[in-house]
Amino acid sequence: MAAWDSITLVTDDGETVMAQAPVIVSASRATDLPAFYADWFFERLKKGYVKWKNPFNGKPLYVSFEKTRAIVFWSKNPAPLLKHLDSLEVRGINYYIQYTLNDYETEGWEPRVPALSQRINTFRKLSERIGKARVIWRFDPLLISTQTPVECLLQKVERVGNEVASFTEKLVFSFADIEAYRNVKRNLLSAHIQAREGGLDEKIALARGIVELNQRNGWGLKVATCAEEIDLASLGIEHNRCIDDQLMMRCFSADDALMNFLGFERNLFGELQPIGKKRMCDKGQRKACGCIMSKDIGEYNTCPHQCVYCYANTSPQQALENALHVKRSDSISG
Repeated sequence: MAAWDSITLVTDDGETVMAQAPVIVSASRATDLPAFYADWFFERLKKGYVKWKNPFNGKPLYVSFEKTRAIVFWSKNPAPLLKHLDSLEVRGINYYIQYTLNDYETEGWEPRVPALSQRINTFRKLSERIGKARVIWRFDPLLISTQTPVECLLQKVERVGNEVASFTEKLVFSFADIEAYRNVKRNLLSAHIQAREGGLDEKIALARGIVELNQRNGWGLKVATCAEEIDLASLGIEHNRCIDDQLMMRCFSADDALMNFLGFERNLFGELQPIGKKRMCDKGQRKACGCIMSKDIGEYNTCPHQCVYCYANTSPQQALENALHVKRSDSISG
């Protein structure tokens, strides 16, 4: 599939530039945009564009919202979004939320997220506001350590699940990637956490345990893994697509422009039918990622949550400093 359409736009400084015009925006894998930059984001939505910096070469790229039909939010604390949801709906922009709701309070591994009880309350409010299909529960990552062996992690999943299962339809989890990300390994070592990725037996035990919790507690959730190569289909666990065309078709089928982008049009009877094109997987993601293509507008080193397992911050101090320079900028990194 070709890249996103390009359009011209005039920046806040009066410069005429070329911009990508994605149909689906991811906000964001690289930072917790809803938690820390919600006001900024909705101001940029009014302006019509953001500036994104390539993490590999530092070059700026302008991203226009002119053709945006869906936004996928990723957050550990999306409470700041609540006051802005009407704005999205007035604009006719579809959205759903990947809500990471972990329980690492005792360990102090997510030092700047709100209390678990507060995050659970936000989860319920969002679900009641937009429907449980559009608030996906993530326990991500499952971090095996001397403090959190398999059985401890399962207890944590159960504790959270019993509070939110009736407010969602899906649980997505992943296992911590430590060796693949230098930032993760360094951050864990500096925090004196004895963590490991876990062997195949431990991963299967965790996965099987989650399935059993789902059944025993009557949660009735779909269970899926995020970007995990391990095949757990025999346990009834699917590979997830977090930027999910199937979910969009379920929830946003009335949006003809979005449906056309996903490869469907209406016949004479108003029914959706395929038109011969298929959405491509997002080539910018990990090999096992099932997401369809989107444009992520977040930037690394900008999330102040300070989670000890974070892959997106090379320097916690730099992330805090960057977060101070955003409000008047067209870019998250200031």
